[in-house]
Amino acid sequence: MLLLLLCPPFSPSLTGCVRALHCSSQWIMRSRAEHLLRRQLTSRLPMRRHSRKSRSQEEEWRTRNKTVLTYIAAAGVGMIGLSYAAVPLYRLYCQATGLGGTAVAGHDTDQVETMKPVKERVIKVTFNADTHASIQWNFRPQQTEIYVVPGETALAFYRAKNPTDKPIIGISTYNVVPFDAGQYFNKIQCFCFEEQRLNPHEEVDMPVFFYIDPEFDDDPRMARVDTITLSYTFFEAKEGQQLPLPGYSYN
Repeated sequence: MLLLLLCPPFSPSLTGCVRALHCSSQWIMRSRAEHLLRRQLTSRLPMRRHSRKSRSQEEEWRTRNKTVLTYIAAAGVGMIGLSYAAVPLYRLYCQATGLGGTAVAGHDTDQVETMKPVKERVIKVTFNADTHASIQWNFRPQQTEIYVVPGETALAFYRAKNPTDKPIIGISTYNVVPFDAGQYFNKIQCFCFEEQRLNPHEEVDMPVFFYIDPEFDDDPRMARVDTITLSYTFFEAKEGQQLPLPGYSYN
């Protein structure tokens, strides 16, 4: 309407007005298109930056995960190695200290010669024998019990027989009940943790020479202990087989 008012009908300038309006509309549309294009470009730039940042973070997390996995794998290998080494080390420690109800291995010669028996403290020592399912031996103690006093040596025997038609090599472990008495139960001679070969139908006697340390009588924990049980278990000696660690035994 404004165009018609400004430009009368059939006026020569009508064509110029139409052209001016057309150019103006094209300029407005072009300006809007350029404005939209700028907004799109501006909005895409942060996304690209964010994408680059995300990629760098992912690469950093991957590197950290690889490092953590490497440490975990190394720790696992180390733990496996320590577990294999711990078996003999722990066994030696148990034999030296009596931990886990294990009788103390070895003895002090001077102590054996100079120790004084505690005559008023009589201890009953009972004997037990077991065989694992892996070995076909007959194994038993020659005596069920003996009476000793702290500071006095004693000798006991076990008997083993191979009733099969093939040679068998056995190896034994042991423990003492009650647990706390193991540190005072000293073995001078025994057949434990040593391979014993028995030929077909062979039978042998195995000695155990031991004493109870006189300090047993001074320990308040042993005040009510009047019976000690020495227990042996035989296994068949096989390549790669690990003997079980001494168990914690109580009355």
